[in-house]
Amino acid sequence: MSPLVETVAFVFGLVAFGYISGWTGLLKTETGEALSEFAVTIAVPLLLFRTMAGAEFGSSIPWALWFTYFSAVGVAWVAGHFTIMRFFGRDARVGVVAGLSTSFSNLVLLGIPFMLGVYGQEGFEVLSLIVSIHLPVMLGASILLFSLVGRKGTGAIGIAREFLTKLFSSPLILGIVAGLLWRFSGLEMPALGTRFVDALANVAGPVALFAMGLGLNRFGITGDVRPAIVIAALKLFLMPAVALGVALAVGLPAFSAQVAVVAAALPSGVNPYLIASRFGTGQALASNAMTIGTLFAVFTTAFWLSVVHWTYQ
Repeated sequence: MSPLVETVAFVFGLVAFGYISGWTGLLKTETGEALSEFAVTIAVPLLLFRTMAGAEFGSSIPWALWFTYFSAVGVAWVAGHFTIMRFFGRDARVGVVAGLSTSFSNLVLLGIPFMLGVYGQEGFEVLSLIVSIHLPVMLGASILLFSLVGRKGTGAIGIAREFLTKLFSSPLILGIVAGLLWRFSGLEMPALGTRFVDALANVAGPVALFAMGLGLNRFGITGDVRPAIVIAALKLFLMPAVALGVALAVGLPAFSAQVAVVAAALPSGVNPYLIASRFGTGQALASNAMTIGTLFAVFTTAFWLSVVHWTYQ
């Protein structure tokens, strides 16, 4: 077995192990929720803190990397939005959910351990540059679009205030900011502090993947299956294809380009479902697109890894 195939099998094998543990009743649904909370609240923020505090990103802002990735986000979002409206007859609010599900990659629970496994610490550092602005951009776009298409109940200002509060209290954002502040301070991390951070950060990947599998068992597949399949297909094929095309057009360095394309090839995570639930529409579509996309991502990510390897060899 080649190292690439072995890495893909290992990453999705942990997801499958988590799913089976929940499906057989070996672990309760609440266990998956607790593990996800631990991963997102403690382990992954510490991993981001350690990366931001110690990595050498250079002094320039990675405009080309961000332009490559978020160009793919924009194209995928528009494609998902209008596909659901034009071919499945849904309203504009469901179209926003479809756009989110087509463009919101699972960069944390799946992306971080995946990049660490495939590209190592260097790949994770490039991914961290995307993660650092991914959540603010995607949440901001969601708020804006839901405000434009209309929503009953809380006004746009109230919605914006709620999401901004959640955004700036997000452990992921706090981990990134704290790491950057520590780096700029020039202070040296005490040995004991390093041991604490390493002990928790080093388990972030496996715990996140296992928790994700348990979560998939909780969501399942019910209703809106055909449109969800279309949305998942756009996410897994259109978005990385656009990212690859833009990366080649702007001359993004080979390694950063590979990370950007593979990040774009990841399936959607739970965030589109949570946003759909908050706005009271499209929950089944978002849930199914996540579950179906994750199942097929075992094969599609291997495909895109091969494509970028061949392109940049």
